[in-house]
Amino acid sequence: MTCNAVQRRNHKERAQPAHREKWGILEKHKDYSLRAKDYNEKKKRLKILREKAAERNPDEFSYGMLSSKTDKHGRKIQDRGNVSLSQDAVKLLKTQDAGYVRTVIQQTRRTRERMEQEYLLMNGGKVKVLGGEEESQRGNHVIFADNPEEQRSLGVVHSKGRTSSSGKDDMEQPVREDLIKNDLESSDEVHMDPRQLMARKSQALHALKQERAARKLRKRGNETRQSKLNALKTREEELLATEQQLDHQRARMSGSIGGINKAGVKWKVRERKR
Repeated sequence: MTCNAVQRRNHKERAQPAHREKWGILEKHKDYSLRAKDYNEKKKRLKILREKAAERNPDEFSYGMLSSKTDKHGRKIQDRGNVSLSQDAVKLLKTQDAGYVRTVIQQTRRTRERMEQEYLLMNGGKVKVLGGEEESQRGNHVIFADNPEEQRSLGVVHSKGRTSSSGKDDMEQPVREDLIKNDLESSDEVHMDPRQLMARKSQALHALKQERAARKLRKRGNETRQSKLNALKTREEELLATEQQLDHQRARMSGSIGGINKAGVKWKVRERKR
């Protein structure tokens, strides 16, 4: 009978305690081994570099030192094999960039104009009709009354619901919500069966909740459209500034305008006297 035939206990590594979860996963032995190996390799490399620095010959010279350069931190600057483009190639690339920017500007402008029209139509603002004149396109809300008392009450409610042509106050104080409230308040005065009265009240409350939810949904949709519209306007302004900068760079490369050279000297194009 061999020792491997006996069932042995599986020794598992413990997990990170609950009060130390903010420090992340508990380091296991294999993680420590990798970290220690990396530390010892770096230690050996540093030792070799210290020996080279201590045994360096101050009079050492090679002709490669004449062409090599170092930056202000003492690091050697080497050529990475990049080939500089010609002036015509750079101007062509900047022209293609400007064409792409103009295309994106046109797309952004069309999207912004469409969203502005949708926003104005949803809020009952001023829209441009086919004749070219701007006028407020608003519908008439007709309410029918059964008796003079209801007509007077509807007249008061309707006068409260009327606002300016902007249409913002109509969304906050809708006529339908006021009518539902009046119906809910007047239901107590009507002599009817208690069950019918409770059913009528529950229907009025349900309609009032639906109206408020719809109003909140319209308000949230308007806020979302307004934020998207502001983002599109900002993006269009940034793209226009980028287009102007590209045009300015191409003009400076072609020498058609002045500017400041690398030495910090201002110069301008000499025009022919007429």
